[in-house]
Amino acid sequence: MKIGFYPGCSLEGSSREYAESLRAIAPALGIELEELNEWSCCGASSAHALNHTLATALPARILAQAEHQHLEELLVPCAACYSRLISAKDALAKDTVLRKEVAASFTLPYTGATAVRNILDVLTQALTPAVTSKLPNTFSHKVACYYGCLLVRPPSITHESRYEDPTAMDDLMKKIGATPLAWGMKTECCGAALSITRTDMVGELCGRILEDAVARGAEAIIVACPMCHSNLDMRRAAIEEKTGKEFSIPILYITQAIGIALGVDPEQLGLQRHFVHVAVRGKAKG
Repeated sequence: MKIGFYPGCSLEGSSREYAESLRAIAPALGIELEELNEWSCCGASSAHALNHTLATALPARILAQAEHQHLEELLVPCAACYSRLISAKDALAKDTVLRKEVAASFTLPYTGATAVRNILDVLTQALTPAVTSKLPNTFSHKVACYYGCLLVRPPSITHESRYEDPTAMDDLMKKIGATPLAWGMKTECCGAALSITRTDMVGELCGRILEDAVARGAEAIIVACPMCHSNLDMRRAAIEEKTGKEFSIPILYITQAIGIALGVDPEQLGLQRHFVHVAVRGKAKG
């Protein structure tokens, strides 16, 4: 499967382990990533709160570049970037006036031809029975799959029928031998971009998420969003200050969990970059 790849700002900086783990597992899953040339910031997570035209033009320029590169599909692993790209594509399809305004801001033609795909969709397609039957390890841990706000909402744009109780990540984890738990915080907000301006609020919101996951017996929380990972992992001190409790539960990207099952070296998956130590490992089959 050859697919375009838009890393976005986070995967080049604060969440580089997400990109590292994706690139590390891609060959084993039969995924060939073609990185988007001359990609730029999509505007997440603040542009849409300031200027609607700009917030649409930034992701539209990315999609126009993908068309220029003849990419039929574009994988957008970051949930925030994915949300901005599909929201812009939807807005441009419905509003001809906005489309003309946006088109004037860059030189590349835009037709909306490139399909935007999220990480769970692509991994579901790639993690076939033929692949899972050859996994050297099982990820034999109880996990809480955390989708956050942006992968499944708004349903009018994501077309997710189970936007309150999604299951795609849970199904992927089952394929690698994990036990996804039923829990109440799957799609609750972590505080997202308030990480710097309202760390106290992030501590409170993330505290509820960690408390529920731990109470259910989770050994790890699995995510597919750099902002969710950052808030749950990097802001652990703020969380513990708010809750008055200590938490050792690690936060893993879905790509890292799959990489563990594939037997990829932990450093290639970027596990050493986490603020909270990742003790969970794979168990060799048979």
